[in-house]
Amino acid sequence: MYLRPITALTTAALLLSGCAATINQSGLEQRTAQAIGQPVGQFSITERTEETGGRINYNVNTQDGGTYRCYMYSATGFQKAMSFGMTPHSDAICTAMAGTPAASGQRSNTSGRTCNALLQAAGRC
Repeated sequence: MYLRPITALTTAALLLSGCAATINQSGLEQRTAQAIGQPVGQFSITERTEETGGRINYNVNTQDGGTYRCYMYSATGFQKAMSFGMTPHSDAICTAMAGTPAASGQRSNTSGRTCNALLQAAGRC
């Protein structure tokens, strides 16, 4: 008698959990570090929201005053189940916002490397 409502609720919960992104905070930070060229720990991730289908939108604030808007796609639980865990997460895609040193080409090369033409073209020195 109570089995039908419980079965329906369990099925609904399983279907909805299959729509959520499966990447953890560490994975998100590593992909973001690669996208913005800053080491993990030198920035914070704020305003994280998830859309259906595994898209994650978030803001990044760096210690040097930079601000980025980023997104990435994470495999959902359903996608991982249907591909036997073989669906990868995407790279993070980040855009420097106005006033950010990277956006205005003011970022300094503090890594001790010499500045070459490629680094200059990328606005990294």
